[in-house]
Amino acid sequence: MQCLEVKGIEKVFGGLKAVSELDFSVEAGSVYAVIGPNGAGKTTLFNMLSGAYIPTSGSILFNGVEVAGLSPHKIASFGITRTFQNLQIFWNMTALENVMVGCHLKGSCGIFSALFRLPRMMAEEKHLAAFASEAIAFCNLNDWKHVKANAMPYGILKKLEIARALAAGPRLILLDEPAAGLNDTETAEITGLITQISSQGVTVLLVEHHMGLVMTVADRVLALNYGEKIAEGTPHEIQNNRKVIEAYLGQNS
Repeated sequence: MQCLEVKGIEKVFGGLKAVSELDFSVEAGSVYAVIGPNGAGKTTLFNMLSGAYIPTSGSILFNGVEVAGLSPHKIASFGITRTFQNLQIFWNMTALENVMVGCHLKGSCGIFSALFRLPRMMAEEKHLAAFASEAIAFCNLNDWKHVKANAMPYGILKKLEIARALAAGPRLILLDEPAAGLNDTETAEITGLITQISSQGVTVLLVEHHMGLVMTVADRVLALNYGEKIAEGTPHEIQNNRKVIEAYLGQNS
């Protein structure tokens, strides 16, 4: 069953086509990777899928529902969450507090209850902390639960963003370069975490430059160059595709 269907999606900035007539689909419960050199349109694609950008044209169907052009919070309410290439962390908040931000869709209290710390709000906050604690434990961050983000090493912060995205209970999680800047040990931990996420039935859409990680976790791979699809297939097929080697893999060989 298809979880995500992208049909003819485009994003034009002035006269520049950042993404051009892109079609692909992602099977529910799978790990689907998007690769390509810098400027290929990968992050632009993620921004359209998550609502940060409105597509110039095309369709994005998530479990049969059109989400193209919807606001980020509305798309998140359907079950799509994401991480960012550049960390988006609340530095003066603890790991628990950061991850609780990802639980806001599970809350129902209004601003009045929050301002006056009414019993209903206090009970809800305790409930959301439990959700956040589960995500923290899943990402093996218990030792950092009450540590402020500004005291955490970079590798832990990358996992913290994933924990926050998981706390919302997504059906599809978008991971934007989760291994960027990590050493081999940290990359291995992220690789294992992605596999764990998929094993829980959550669909993973991944943008990543680390080809070892991609070849290990991905069921299918989409290769972009200059905003256009140049190849799609299994990791083995992509690894041996001449266009991909010339456009992307060959740059690092």
